[in-house]
Amino acid sequence: MQQFEDQHRAFRMGRLVSTPGALQSIPPNELEDALRRHSRGDWGTVGPEDWEENELSLREGFRLLSAYETSDGTKFWVITEADRSSTTVLLPSEH
Repeated sequence: MQQFEDQHRAFRMGRLVSTPGALQSIPPNELEDALRRHSRGDWGTVGPEDWEENELSLREGFRLLSAYETSDGTKFWVITEADRSSTTVLLPSEH
């Protein structure tokens, strides 16, 4: 995956990786948009409890999970590890 830079990041995302299924299913511009949103603390379509959990995780240094959907309806996740060493893009079926 390409290096992703965003000056307005809320946290370090580490190394960016993606599963093969995600790379095939998510248009590059939508993937970049989701990474930008995730890095800024916009957790996408997660429910209210998961949104609050991410806010706690951001403050306390735990794992972060965002959920997004492409324009054609493909759902995917963006997960940043607790140690901020890597961020993975994957389809829910690949988890």
